[in-house]
Amino acid sequence: MKLNRRAFLGTTAAAAGTIAAPVVLADGHSKPRVIVVGGGAGGATAARYIAKDSKGEIDVTLIEPTRTYYTCFFSNLYLGGFKEVSDIGHTYGKLAASGVNVVHDWAVGVDRDARTVSLAGGASLPYDKLILSPGIDFVDGAVEGWDLSSQNAMPHAYKAGSQSELLKAQLVAMPEGGTFVMVAPPNPFRCPPGPYERVSMVAHFLKNNNPTAKIIVADPKPKFSKMALFQEGWANHYEGMVDWIGEDFGGGNVSVDPAAMTVSIDGEETKADVCNVIPAMKAGRIAELAGVTDGNWAPVNAADMSSKADPDIHVLGDASQQGDMPKSGFAANSQAKVCANAVRGALTESKVFPAKFSNTCWSLIAANDGVKVGATYEATPEKIAKIDGFISQTGETSDVRKATYEESEGWYTGITTDMLG
Repeated sequence: MKLNRRAFLGTTAAAAGTIAAPVVLADGHSKPRVIVVGGGAGGATAARYIAKDSKGEIDVTLIEPTRTYYTCFFSNLYLGGFKEVSDIGHTYGKLAASGVNVVHDWAVGVDRDARTVSLAGGASLPYDKLILSPGIDFVDGAVEGWDLSSQNAMPHAYKAGSQSELLKAQLVAMPEGGTFVMVAPPNPFRCPPGPYERVSMVAHFLKNNNPTAKIIVADPKPKFSKMALFQEGWANHYEGMVDWIGEDFGGGNVSVDPAAMTVSIDGEETKADVCNVIPAMKAGRIAELAGVTDGNWAPVNAADMSSKADPDIHVLGDASQQGDMPKSGFAANSQAKVCANAVRGALTESKVFPAKFSNTCWSLIAANDGVKVGATYEATPEKIAKIDGFISQTGETSDVRKATYEESEGWYTGITTDMLG
């Protein structure tokens, strides 16, 4: 089925439901209050659905520091020259107009006993239910020689926006025949195909603008998402340009020197003209401050995405440890709808539908050469469990690959509308 905007929005339909038990409001106020931290695919979707479906019965506040949200999904297409940065930037005006109180500030603390969220600006906001969707942060010391103070010299570009623009500017400024080095992350991480789509898009840009340039990928993993599809694509479109060094050849034994712009891979030093360091990841900082992580990720219950540490806190998307779903924008959006339904049910005694989840990750390898992988999932007592899945096949026709790319464009329009209105 071609997934256009209408088809994507139609995936929110659910089956017969049950009645949730109401919660006792914290201080006797008449209207329950939900705070959502993080305005990406998980948080914005949850805020919008709770406000929309409760029809004003719940006060919903979204805390998000940035006024423009840049999607990590499709940001690689900006690097490849298929999109402008403005194409992946979205504002919160429609979400605010739909009844969500949008607060542009940093959440810096959670008092679970008092059920309050502290903001950098000094405010303390009470909640009856708290939804955390903070995305990712990076593990300190994950790549020897690199930390956040190095991100201007060696950008990660795994939080889209200014980092994406910086990496693109560095690509444009690469000398003829120069070397682009990527340090890929260990599992688990945001968007499993993401680094390899990025390699493809960087290769596409260089093929058209700097055809004698080289790409080296140092990867701590022995394999990666859609590996056969990407390697087929690199051979077909960018022959001889991409050198992938996996775990078996020392791809995990890496250190960098941002001042000298060098990368050591298994003891062999390489001079990099551009170096994209994507470190190991963990849940966004606020989840750790709230005390709902295991040190890296936030374990949740599959049925409603509630934290295993606190039933009044729910954790969505990349930050959550939920089972079989990958960390992706589609997954976060899917989890947000399940969470929103459960939270609304708990606060207003409305129907709660059985939790069902889905995900698709599209990747662009070259112009009109799109591939995808996806699955459907259900909630079990232990985790979100995969039911079935699909993946593009090597050797597909150009018509099939073009249709897959066009499907991804329809999905992008659909999900950003679903998130933000």
